[in-house]
Amino acid sequence: MDPYFHSVTLDEGKCKGCTNCIKGCPTEAIRVRKSKARIINERCIDCGECIRVCPYHAKKAITDPLDTIQNFKYKVAIPAPSLYGQFKSAPSVDHILTALKSIGFDYIFEVAKAAEIITNKTKEILKTNNFTKPLISSACPAVVRLIQVRFPSLIENILKLESPMELAAKIVKNELSKNLKMPQEDIGVFFITPCAAKVTSIKAPYEKEKSFVDGAISIADIYLKILNALGDIRETENIQEAGFVGIRWANSGGESNALDTEKVLAVDGIHNVIAILEEIEDEKLEGIDFVEALACQGGCLGGPLTVENVFIAKTIIKKHIDGAKKKGFNIPGDKDCNYDLVWTGNMEHRPIMKLDKDFDIAMKKLEALQTINDGLPGLDCGACGAPSCRALAEDIVRGNANEADCIFKLREKVRSLAVQMMELEEKMPPVLDKDMELDKISKIKDGKNES
Repeated sequence: MDPYFHSVTLDEGKCKGCTNCIKGCPTEAIRVRKSKARIINERCIDCGECIRVCPYHAKKAITDPLDTIQNFKYKVAIPAPSLYGQFKSAPSVDHILTALKSIGFDYIFEVAKAAEIITNKTKEILKTNNFTKPLISSACPAVVRLIQVRFPSLIENILKLESPMELAAKIVKNELSKNLKMPQEDIGVFFITPCAAKVTSIKAPYEKEKSFVDGAISIADIYLKILNALGDIRETENIQEAGFVGIRWANSGGESNALDTEKVLAVDGIHNVIAILEEIEDEKLEGIDFVEALACQGGCLGGPLTVENVFIAKTIIKKHIDGAKKKGFNIPGDKDCNYDLVWTGNMEHRPIMKLDKDFDIAMKKLEALQTINDGLPGLDCGACGAPSCRALAEDIVRGNANEADCIFKLREKVRSLAVQMMELEEKMPPVLDKDMELDKISKIKDGKNES
């Protein structure tokens, strides 16, 4: 397993070397060098913010093509509830799930159903009052990785429960293997994903050795296939099991609103999340037991791999939430869960600011970094290819940049050089006209000849 696997990658051919991505990256994981963006693997959390802001579509997420499901005898789709918010014309969730199944899957299990089970388990934990406050949801892998690299003191605050995606895959593999008398290796479980961070959490999970999910297919990649299949449906299958509580997880606030307590806070948008995590780290957030933090603006409905405008998607998902209430799907987690929901691995800090393995050398580099940073203009303009002056100073200390990359320092050097040239010219003796010099030499020679 590659500890630095990333779904978010750069299409260098499309990159124009602008600085939109470096200014938006929450972990300063991008630099522009030689007119091309570069992603620093150990810093990237796959939040997809660079995908969202790149005007040239040079950032992309690597997901599995639909054809990958053919590698398995039995093919299962576990769609994120945000999928339901993508189709204006779909009368019900069952229409969407029937269409999804028709494009090549044998079975559908809703991640929204697993979300309800996680909701019930979270309620139990909150009732014990035996936890580090506030608990921070682990549902968004980009937020979990953000805590790993930027807020290590908050690792103990993370809710150490499986994500709904992982739980859904675990349930469906175990139950289908038992019911079909089929080895789990023959059952391919594919998450229909709204974001890149989920892909990374499948390929390189942080809470276990191996994910129960076999692949991730982007909502954007199969949107048209599902849309076309919706038009061909004559009769829907009764696939939906998830109630309104699980479906509501697609929205920001959906997870926290189901916890039967007012001591909750929901925040979405990676930069807003950072602001709240800083409040928690500084012990300024009082009276809150649970924080639902989602990297994407609007929650998973605003994921970079979705299709529909997030505000329209919110209206669509509300229709399906209301539909689930009318159908009586209003008892979250009504199916008993016999699975262990707690993480099997330990969450570790992933330091990104370590300047050297040797402590003494690292301290010297830190001193040099501070000295360089003090000499920079402090404008954080990004023109140097780094997101801030301090980031440039760090790059210089690491040997990946130099002060001339800063246009202001470069101008100072050019001005200084110009002044030096002018001073040098003033000190030099005046240059005589060439013809006068030749005439003078000629007269001297003539005088010598006469004598």
